[in-house]
Amino acid sequence: MEETVRDEMEAGLVEAKPEKGFGRKMKKLRDIAGKIGARNLVVVGSLVLIGAAVILNFVLFGGENPAVGEGDLLGSGLVGDALDAGESKADSYFATAQLSRRQARDEALAVLQTVVDSEGADALAKEQATSDISRITSEMQSEANIETLIKSKGFEDCVAVIAEGSASIIVRSDGLLPNELSQIKEIVYEQAGIDPVSIKIIEQKPA
Repeated sequence: MEETVRDEMEAGLVEAKPEKGFGRKMKKLRDIAGKIGARNLVVVGSLVLIGAAVILNFVLFGGENPAVGEGDLLGSGLVGDALDAGESKADSYFATAQLSRRQARDEALAVLQTVVDSEGADALAKEQATSDISRITSEMQSEANIETLIKSKGFEDCVAVIAEGSASIIVRSDGLLPNELSQIKEIVYEQAGIDPVSIKIIEQKPA
């Protein structure tokens, strides 16, 4: 069952259409979560979080450019044509990345809330789901703070993704200088408590 659910979630990712792809699969998971037992509720919640991570990884980090410096700078990724053709590639990249991140998080929170509200879930399942909701909410706030502070340093656009004690930061730049890398890592550490070794900074070149 786990492989089937994961395959469906990844299939939703390819479409990148909230109402027809990933969102429909997540609605199915919410329906399942409202009907099955407590042990399986935890499994469903875990699969949702895994699925969200897969989506974020695909959209933000599925690029072809080589890495430049371990843990420091990775190449940009490719995105689908989810936005208007008139936008530049860089504009589309950041807008699509932000949309996919929000969609993944919203759907994960929705399924976890279903676990919390379910009459079939025991106290342990509800406690774990509540903890996951709190963690995701905290990560979202840290991401917003990081993006605001990085933009205040003169970067035109930025997307931050925090997951499981690590952070990936995508910035629009023609070439990041060593002091800029240090600035970004310092901001992430101050806002999320993530050590520099666990921070990846990804450069998205302007169109």
